[in-house]
Formats: sequence, structure tokens, C-alpha cells
Amino acid sequence: MTERVLTGITTTGTPHLGNYVGAIRPAIAASREPGVESFFFLADYHALIKCDEPDRIERSRLEIAATWLAAGLDTQRVTFYRQSDIPETTELTWLLTCVTAKGQMNRAHAYKAATDANAAASEDTDAGITMGLYCYPILMAADILLFNAHRVPVGRDQVQHIEMARDVAQRFNHLYGQGRELFVLPQAEVEEDVATLPGLDGRKMSKSYDNTIPLFEGGARGLKEAIARIVTDSRLPGEPKDPDGAHLVTIHDAFATPEARTAFRAELRAGLGWGEAKQRLVTLVEAHVGPMRERYAQLMAHPEAIEAVLQEGARKARAVATPLIRELRQAVGLRAMVAVSRPEPKKPPRTLNESLPEFKQYREDGRFFFKLTTVGGKVLLQSAGLPDGREAGGWVKRLKTEGAAALAGAPVQRSEGVDAAEVEAALSALVAAQD
Repeated sequence: MTERVLTGITTTGTPHLGNYVGAIRPAIAASREPGVESFFFLADYHALIKCDEPDRIERSRLEIAATWLAAGLDTQRVTFYRQSDIPETTELTWLLTCVTAKGQMNRAHAYKAATDANAAASEDTDAGITMGLYCYPILMAADILLFNAHRVPVGRDQVQHIEMARDVAQRFNHLYGQGRELFVLPQAEVEEDVATLPGLDGRKMSKSYDNTIPLFEGGARGLKEAIARIVTDSRLPGEPKDPDGAHLVTIHDAFATPEARTAFRAELRAGLGWGEAKQRLVTLVEAHVGPMRERYAQLMAHPEAIEAVLQEGARKARAVATPLIRELRQAVGLRAMVAVSRPEPKKPPRTLNESLPEFKQYREDGRFFFKLTTVGGKVLLQSAGLPDGREAGGWVKRLKTEGAAALAGAPVQRSEGVDAAEVEAALSALVAAQD
């Protein structure tokens, strides 16, 4: 059985070495597995939630697309497209929004983090929070469900969103599926064994920390200068060093063969200087990145070639998405007005005699009441307030079936100006109607 795997890349930044090792390289390797149909997309609608700089988003879309292609993404094997080129994405987002509980969105991590930050700053709870941020788990669900992806590789912080997508899919299937599974329930795939590279200061490599090593930006010189800034201990050349606690070694291991890793660690323990170790790391990384950088430069110089690739990817993606949206439209009732079937009119409730008196039940201030009225609305009997609605219903049933015999002990009293005979006659009429 072919499994669909889907990966989205938010277009708000320039890829660095950590992105390549932690996401790009393993995703491309996974796309080459037999029996896998892969969908890779530039999540530029998601980018609008985080960034309001049009030029930055435009540049990031180009750089990220060029990076994936230069890194070896085979667009003959995978479907590579821009989110914004698939209008079915936004249509599905609305269909899903209409079945998604607001309470579920209130529990989304990103929204809760933003409201918590506002509370800590003594701001209004929703200050600065857009509907884009609030609803983006639904957009993410649409990205996944539009292609009925079986597996979605994510970081552990994104697992909640996959669970939300599953919940929404189940609800939609239940409401509109009529026994069919309109949506596959996706599974989060947390890749625990994928390396997380440390940055120059030892923390996770991230633009937020300004500690990244560029993948292509700045060329070979930029790579060398960044690696030279990796923080190491103060041990001099000739002094033994502990490779297990060195951030530089972790980066080295992400590119080296098992044999090269062992040899590098042995040399550090034997006194290899940090300067020489950094130079060796530059040579190792450059051997991997250099050829890709050349291809990246060619692509960046010809954005029209990237555009052609993405347009072809959009065509392939829409060939999958459009039939599903057509089916979903049918399921929810958005159908062509041709031979529309009419819903059968509801039959009016059967009444034996429209002139019969009737019991009316209601709730007030947390207690349950009932009263007996004539057709004209005159109140014959009024109950006391009861704590349980079932108890009130039980008394109504007894009075309808037993008539005046049930009045003894019933929590009712006659209305002012109503005599016992009038009440008994009304109850007798109800008993007769039951018979």
C-alpha cells in the first residue's frame, strides 16, 4: 500500500545548516523510500501569520524553494508546490472551520502561549492576536486532509496540531460521511533520531538566538567565518580535549562517516587544537554543501526556472485536491441545482382531538414545573417546583393515565376560581384520549 507523507516549510527565513540536517536532508531521504508518495509545500499562507513584510516573504519563498531543489529534491518523485497556488486549501479551511469547536481552538498551544504572555504583561487577553494565529491549526488541518496524508513528520511541539486535524476529520466524517471515510486520519511522525544541531553558542541552532551557520548565504567564506565563531573550551593545542561535551563535534558528526567520527574524537583526546579542528570541520561541511551551493546559485539567478517547477507541482497537487473538494461539496450539500432531491416534509404530530386540555412543562430558576391548561389557555392545575425534571414528567404521565385518582399526593394545586369538577373533567378527557 502506498502511503502519503506531507511536509510543509514556513517561508519566513533563510535556511541554515541546522535546517538542512534536521529537516531537509532526512525529508529528502524519506521521499526516496519505496511505497511513499511525498508532498512538500511552501507554507506561505502560514508565513502571513508570523510576518507582515511582503519583501521578506517573497525572498524567503525563493530561497527556500531553491534550497530544497539544490539539496536534491526530486520533483519527478514528489509533489512540490506553493500553498497559495492551491485554492482548494482555503475552501477546505472554511469547510473545516464550520465543524471545529471554538473550545478546541482555545486550547491550541500557540494561542494559549500568546494569551499567557498578554496576561503576564497585564495586557488584554487577546491583545495583538489575529484570527490567523487563532485559526491556523485549522489551516494546518486543511493542508494535511486535502491530500489525505497518512504520515506528517513534525517536531514534538506540533503533535497537538496533528491530533486536532484527526479530531476535525473524525467530526467531518461523522457528520457528512454517511458511512464513508472522506478523510484519512493522519498520524504524527516524531523523528526522535533526527539530529538537532547546536548553534555557535551551544544552544539549538536558531535565528531566534542569532547563532546559526549559513547553509549557502555568504558562500564558502561565510561558512568558514561562522564555524570559526563556534564556542570551545580554553584547552590549548597538545592538551587532551573532551569530544563528548564539544558542540563542534556534534556538528562534525552530522556530516562524517562513523569511521571519521571515531578518528576525529581520538585526535581531540590526543591534543588536536581547536583551530585545526575547526578547519577540518570547514573542509568536511564544504565537501557536502559546496556542490549544492553552486546549484543554489544557478537557481537563484533564474527564478523563472523555480516558478516553472512550482507551477508544475501545483498542477499535480490540484489533480489530487480538486476531485476531493468536489466530493466534499456534494457531501455538505453545495451541489449543482440539477434534479435536486426535495427533503420530505415533516409530518405534523398526530392529535386525537385538538380541543383537549394539555400539560405544559417548563423550567424556572433551576426547578421543574408543569401545569394543566384548557385549549383557550386557562390554567386549571399548577405544580410546585420540583428538583428533578424526570419527577415532573412522571407526575404528568400519571395524571394523563390515571386521571383524578392521581391527584392524591400530587404536588399540584387548583388555580383560583377553578372547581374540582372542572379539573376532573379535563383529566377524564385526557384519560379517554389515551385509551
